Amino acid sequence: MAKRAFIGRDALEEICRRYPTPFHLYDEREIRARARALNAAFSWNPGFKEYFVVKATPNPSIVRLLAEEGCGCDCATGVELMLASACGVGGRDI
Repeated sequence: MAKRAFIGRDALEEICRRYPTPFHLYDEREIRARARALNAAFSWNPGFKEYFVVKATPNPSIVRLLAEEGCGCDCATGVELMLASACGVGGRDI
């Protein structure tokens, strides 16, 4: 997949004026597309499930988004487990 800007310069400058830095912007459409592409690539294996490493991006919005796309959560700490649980991920999805 080619890299591309998902936000225009004017919109980015407006966000920078409105919100203090630092902040992160995520491209929901791209995250969903990549999760779907990964799941499709392994669709030949009926037991396949991707587990997102919560430690990599402990952001509830990202955890929820990936859970909606069928991903589970890889949790290494109690805090990560609490975050996953608060996002509605539980049982065999952790």
